[in-house]
Amino acid sequence: MNRKSAVRTLLVWVILIAISIYAITLLDSNEVKEMSYTELMQKVEDQSVKSIELSIDRLSANVILKDEENVTRIVDIPSSTTFLEVVQDRVTNGEFELSVAQESVMDAIAPYIPNILLLIGTLFILMYALRRTSDSNNKAMEFGRSRAQKIDKNSPKKVTFNDVAGLEEEKEELKEEVEFLRNPKKYIDMGARIPKGILLVGGPGTGKTLLAKAVAGEANVPFFSISGSDFVEMFVGVGASRVRDMFKEAKANSPCIIFIDEIDAVGRHRGAGLGGGHDEREQTLNQLLVEMDGFATHESIIVMAATNRPDILDPALLRPGRFDRQIVVGAPDLRAREEILKLHAKNKPFVQGIDFKVIAKNTAGFSGADLENMINESALLAARKDKKTIDINDVEEAMVKVMMGPEKKSKVISEKEKKLTAYHEAGHAVVSRFLPTHDDIHEISIIPRGMAGGYTMYKPNEDKNFASKSEMKEHIVSLLGGRVAEQLVLDDISTGASNDIERATKIAREMVMKYGMSDNLGPIAFGGSQEEVFLGRDMTTHNRDYSENTASKIDEEIRAIVLNAYTSAERILKENIEKLHKVAKLLIEKEKITGEEFDNVFKE
Repeated sequence: MNRKSAVRTLLVWVILIAISIYAITLLDSNEVKEMSYTELMQKVEDQSVKSIELSIDRLSANVILKDEENVTRIVDIPSSTTFLEVVQDRVTNGEFELSVAQESVMDAIAPYIPNILLLIGTLFILMYALRRTSDSNNKAMEFGRSRAQKIDKNSPKKVTFNDVAGLEEEKEELKEEVEFLRNPKKYIDMGARIPKGILLVGGPGTGKTLLAKAVAGEANVPFFSISGSDFVEMFVGVGASRVRDMFKEAKANSPCIIFIDEIDAVGRHRGAGLGGGHDEREQTLNQLLVEMDGFATHESIIVMAATNRPDILDPALLRPGRFDRQIVVGAPDLRAREEILKLHAKNKPFVQGIDFKVIAKNTAGFSGADLENMINESALLAARKDKKTIDINDVEEAMVKVMMGPEKKSKVISEKEKKLTAYHEAGHAVVSRFLPTHDDIHEISIIPRGMAGGYTMYKPNEDKNFASKSEMKEHIVSLLGGRVAEQLVLDDISTGASNDIERATKIAREMVMKYGMSDNLGPIAFGGSQEEVFLGRDMTTHNRDYSENTASKIDEEIRAIVLNAYTSAERILKENIEKLHKVAKLLIEKEKITGEEFDNVFKE
């Protein structure tokens, strides 16, 4: 029983005892009336008295009359000696009973009950105040305690490598860590030093946290999980204290794994940016560096961390002896996506014969979290339609929903806007068909989704890790197809192409300034680092490293790339204006067409 429960129990007993004393007093008392001494002597003469009980001090008496047995009469006795002499013979003759009251426990403690209750109340208030003070001190002491969540090795929700699909090379790298945690003596006897720190680098949703949990599950050791932001507080010294406490707890449970998610929140480059060099975050980082470098080789503690910004981490954190290895967890390829889809579809009622390879081919660029979300959305869509199984149509609808957002079928659209959107999306599709390196059309829709009034979705022909100059130029041509179609058919332009123009300009700027794809400026990168100031870099790295004359040439090159792409899109649409009208008419009629329906327009 804790202190708080004990105080509550004591208070309940005090209240119960007080109520019991009061109840007993009420039950034991009869009706009480006063009587004069003269009247008493008259009743004695009349033989109407049943009993007389003298008080201890014999200055009063309780008298009960024969005809009023339920009433007690209180009489003041002027002289007990005189009274006893008068009634002595009558008592001897048995006319009434005479006795002297004995002091009871209640009579003895009754005068002290108020003082006792006051003392108990004072003690209760004092104990309550002490408990509040103790709780405040405990909270103050626990403020610097580690917030790491411990997942015990006997946890029923254990994750193993079988629960991780599509990351075969990454799992191979981590199996050595698992073997060391299972049998550290084999490595220590050989004089080998196992990597103490492993940094998992990858984009959001690629499976970094899942890999760390799988390592803990395979090694069958305790797993401490904490976020980088949990260390940092507004009070100086709290973060460093939490780091010390976390490693102290880990040493008590070794062998074990410490996993720090989003370590860039606490491990950013020291002394850079606008925040200065002396703050709570840097003290926390300094303590983390000391703890990681102070390990003995036999302590069997491995630190794993995850981040999607390794470029802003402090170099001291990445040196050998701290984070010895960096494992890049990238987006899954075609085979990995197929395995991930099968893993998440294992416990869901999919129709027989569904081809996950086709689904994997259509989801290029999806992360593992995106694929899991898509499978879950497909199950929700099937349940919403009261289906018993999930088919390919549910999966494709879920794929579009994950990428673009839910359809807004109830939104009222005027005929003018509907026509504008139809020609805009048809312009994208028709231009893309005549670009050699561009992907095939998967679906075209003029039903609003998310922030878009319509969309043209492409089906990737293959996974691409790099983009060539020709592909980037053709991508710009495809992006400008919607604006060109508006200009040609409607003889006006709208704000609907704003995002297309923004993306096209960004690609052209990267071609010139980042990838050195300019014909006139050559293979030179301009602008240096494009990182944000607050992410841990100096402001000096963001100064423009080229002259005003070069800046003018850069602008000319970007403008030339975009205008040439606009001209190419205009030429393609003028040569295929009839196809543009047919596709737009089909879109106005059906609102959504598939890639096969789009191809049939060109086969006619």
